[in-house]
Order: sequence, then C-alpha cells, then structure tokens
Amino acid sequence: MASLKELRNRIASVQATQKITRAMQMVAASKLRRAQEAAEAARPYADRMGAVLSNLAAGITDVESAPKLLAGSGSDKRHLLIVATAERGLCGGFNSSIARLAREDAKKLISAGKQVQILCVGRKGYDVLKRYFTDELLEPVSYQGMKSVGFAEAQQVGERVVADFAADGFDICTLYYSKFENVMTQIPTGLQIIPARFDEAEAAGASDRLNGAAYDYEPEEDEILDALLPRNIAVQILRALLENAASEQGARMSAMDSATRNAGEMIDSLSITYNRSRQAQITKELIEIISGAEAL
Repeated sequence: MASLKELRNRIASVQATQKITRAMQMVAASKLRRAQEAAEAARPYADRMGAVLSNLAAGITDVESAPKLLAGSGSDKRHLLIVATAERGLCGGFNSSIARLAREDAKKLISAGKQVQILCVGRKGYDVLKRYFTDELLEPVSYQGMKSVGFAEAQQVGERVVADFAADGFDICTLYYSKFENVMTQIPTGLQIIPARFDEAEAAGASDRLNGAAYDYEPEEDEILDALLPRNIAVQILRALLENAASEQGARMSAMDSATRNAGEMIDSLSITYNRSRQAQITKELIEIISGAEAL
C-alpha cells in the first residue's frame, strides 16, 4: 500500500494534469468557432465548383478530347493517396481514424496488385503510416508552426500533384480527410480528385443548383475545364484542410473534456484512499498511546 506522502504526490500530479487538460479544452473551444466558420464558408464554394464542373463535363461528347484530369489516363494501375491529418496529437482518435481508412484502402489496392504511393499532409499521419509502409511513402508536407493554412498552401500541394500526374506518376488520386459534423462527430472521408469524379446525385442536381439556367460557355467546355480542373484540385485540398482544422479542434475539445473528468474521478478516488490511510494511521497511533499508558 502506498504511503501518505506517495498518495499526496500522486494527487498533486493528477491535479496539475487536470489543470493542463482543462486549459487545452478551453483553448480548443476558442479555436473551434473560427475553424468551424472557415470550414462552413468553404463548403458552398467547393460545392458550386463541383456543380459547374459537373455541368461542363456533361456537355463534353468526345471523351478523347476531354482534359486528362477529367478523363483519366485510361488505367487504374497506379494510385496516389493524399492523407491529410493534423500536426499535433492529443485529439482523441482524429488522426488515427483518417490514417486507418487510408491504410485499409492502401492494403486492398496492394493486395489487388496495384502500385500505391502515399503523400502525407500533416506530421501525425506520416508518423502512423510509416509503421506500415516504407517504400510507398513520399516526402511529407508539414505545416508545423503555422497558425493557419490557406489557399496558397493548398495550391502548392495541388500543383505538386498535378505536375506528378502530368508526368505519368500515377493514374488515380484519392484525398483522405475528416469531415466535420459537430464537436462529437468527425467522419473520415475518402474523395477521388483525379480523375475528377462527380456522384450521380450531384450531376443530376447540377442544373437545379445553377437555378435551372442553360449556359452557353465561351470558350469551349474543354478549354474551361483545362483551367478549372487544376483549381478544383486545390479547392478540394483546401476544403479538406479546413474540415480537418475544425475536426481537430472538436476532437481535441472532446478528448480534453473526457481527460479532465477522468482526472477529477481519479483525484476523488485517491483522496478517499488518502483519507482512509490517514485515518487508519491515526487510529493505530492512538491505540499504541493508549496501550502504553495502560501498561504504565
């Protein structure tokens, strides 16, 4: 059984940890609002970009003349997985859930005989995946030390990916990130961005989102797509980074709240043990004093 001094030290240590977790929870709560507003502000732009591209893609009749970013290379042998995670931990299962989804898909592709390359945007994703993949990992992109990321950073990653695709580095590119729902819920998501893919619901509702108007594009659709498709990749990467920023703060807020409550319960348990031990020691000393007095 631990001594009274050891129990006091453990209680003081847990109390210090509780102060840290409570402070981190408050900081995450203050950052969450700005991150959530940024993520929600980016969604309409990304959705409208997808609607315009879907409308343009529907107007192309000759697949052979379509831009390569839309039509693809004609093969699915080589895959590039972009795994966007956070730069820091202490946010529950946020980083591990994204890495797990990417890892499972990568293993399926490798078992199917496909070639896989993994580009990690964020240090934590690289730290997790390097335990499972060595030859497949590319030089990671890290924003450690930056307060926030914007379109310039997303465009740099997008240009790197587009240049690699133009050099026949891969055939299909999938972006992994965590979609922010609320403080308690973040959904790991995989989105194919090369070749550009639009789901059926988005393609069917594109004209509705464009208010049902019939557009006559000038210049031709394929020329507009040549300019918009690389920008769409940067937009989708930016959306993923902003969704991750909000998801990270929400996950950290929940994790630190749980840690603070667990620390409180541990302090209560240790305090009870300390009081019982102290009471038992006092009782023992009284018995010894009384026994000694009776012996005299």
